[in-house]
Amino acid sequence: MSFISPIPERLKEARKKAKLSQKALGVRIGMDESSASPRMNQYEKGKHTPDISTLKSLADELGVPLNYFFCEDEVSAELAINLSKLSKGEREKVLSITSEMLASTRNSEQSEED
Repeated sequence: MSFISPIPERLKEARKKAKLSQKALGVRIGMDESSASPRMNQYEKGKHTPDISTLKSLADELGVPLNYFFCEDEVSAELAINLSKLSKGEREKVLSITSEMLASTRNSEQSEED
């Protein structure tokens, strides 16, 4: 079973939402104007993967958290964006709620086994 990196798809998605061309995005994060478009194209095609520093610059410029690029499905990607917009206290509340949901699910599963 082969793994397909979610980075190219997430990068293209976030760039389009930001209404930026590949060249404009590359230039905004400090790439040379002559190579910005080809490099961004290679990242979006999955031919090359940006290093973590470049990926962080892209995330900052696109207004998404770094972990967004690693989400393997749309729901996780949207959750990553939404969580990044919450305050620390709000994120802790979400963590508490999801922990309660998981505990409840485990308890239900145990009850069904008994």
